[in-house]
Amino acid sequence: MTSMFHLDAASHRRQFLFQSGLGLGSMALASLMSTEGQGAEAVPNPFKGILDAPHFAPKAKRIIYLFMSGGPSQLDLFDYKPLLNEKNGQDLPESVRKGQRLTGMTGNQATLPLAGSIFKFAQHGKSGAWISDLLPWTSKLADDLCFVKSLHTEAINHDPAITFFQTGSQLAGRPSMGAWLSYGLGSANENLPAFVVLISKDRIDQPLYARLWGNGFLPSIQQGVQFRSGPDPVLYLANPDGITQNSRRKMLDRLAELQQVEFEAIGDPEIHARVAQYEMAYRMQSSVPEVMDLSQETEAVFDLYGPEARQPGTFAANCLLARRMAERNVRFIQLYHPGWDHHGGLPSGIRRQCADVDRACYGLITDLRQRGLLEDTLVVWGGEFGRTNYSQGKLTATDYGRDHHPRCFSMWMCGGGSKPGVSHGTTDEFGYNVADKPVHVHDLQATLLHLLGIDHERLTYKFQGRYYRLTDVHGHVVKEILA
Repeated sequence: MTSMFHLDAASHRRQFLFQSGLGLGSMALASLMSTEGQGAEAVPNPFKGILDAPHFAPKAKRIIYLFMSGGPSQLDLFDYKPLLNEKNGQDLPESVRKGQRLTGMTGNQATLPLAGSIFKFAQHGKSGAWISDLLPWTSKLADDLCFVKSLHTEAINHDPAITFFQTGSQLAGRPSMGAWLSYGLGSANENLPAFVVLISKDRIDQPLYARLWGNGFLPSIQQGVQFRSGPDPVLYLANPDGITQNSRRKMLDRLAELQQVEFEAIGDPEIHARVAQYEMAYRMQSSVPEVMDLSQETEAVFDLYGPEARQPGTFAANCLLARRMAERNVRFIQLYHPGWDHHGGLPSGIRRQCADVDRACYGLITDLRQRGLLEDTLVVWGGEFGRTNYSQGKLTATDYGRDHHPRCFSMWMCGGGSKPGVSHGTTDEFGYNVADKPVHVHDLQATLLHLLGIDHERLTYKFQGRYYRLTDVHGHVVKEILA
């Protein structure tokens, strides 16, 4: 009798909860449905953010995040350390290491020989930023860039480190930064996703999982959409043979009606997200081919980004696409360029990587400026951690490798309210520890959100009994790098 009573009470509670949500839920779903014959144009934008307005006036409207997957060597690019060249081959002093953990790849080496960079450094621009000769095009932008040289992270291996940068947690399952921005601010273009991902072809040396641009526990409409090179930029977007645009429209209308019946039966708000995604996919059938078509770009534009910009899937081509998406108000554009994991053969490997990105980054920033977009577009460049000041494996006069190093590394930002022509923070003379003005990953994330008008402590989502945010439980805006 008791169990029967509990079962009946539970049934009534479920019924009450379902019915109490039907009024608003039905209206929300109905707003996503178009009537037969109206076409995609009549469907309102279902990607409105949870915030009615940013928390304060934003400096940037969008982010282009150039993620150098694998961990670029700051000691060969931006963090000039002549002492390493003076002490080249000598063992890393314990007074510098201070017993800090190493990876399993160098933790058992008999010695940790200091490795000075074989590349030449020079100061550039009025700011006097130190940049190596690997990046001649980036050097021209010295007075436009905001360098952060004191970043640090707890993660020492690739997967947790990349996950930490993208989601604010080393453990998989949290929403990515782009998903948080999509959730908070929504989309400014109803015909394209708020969050788009592009990955350089032929450079994958570490796996990049789709969860890195996933929605986690946020509604599924917030997840990033990967655009690929080739005839089908978005998988399964084109109509199958025999399906016309008109029949697709009718199918979506009937499907929305069936989803409404399902919602009334179980009250799951994710049903709304599915219908929204179906409608977005319908509109993307025309908007995606248009944004991916580079045939209308001028010779001058291709020359700006370099010859690889004509090759779909290259970093240069993806940078050009990023500009086109910025023009169309895509909120968060994530470019992944893998291949920076130089445990050995660093000189040859990093030359190749820099050749991929140097001119393209210059082209992107110059192009954005010429079109009046740099002022409200924040460009971010960097990886998941840095590289060690000692050589992994054998050190020779012309060759060396560097292991993962989370204690200090460099990134740069440009435009979108970041302060140009500054270098924030310093490392010690060995390039092993932060010496001044440390910036944690959560501090960087808080600062990026701030530039888009978001208080990182106030954009939250309740899941499994507690409120989550991108910066989790700490993080401070780095005000010194704000314009």
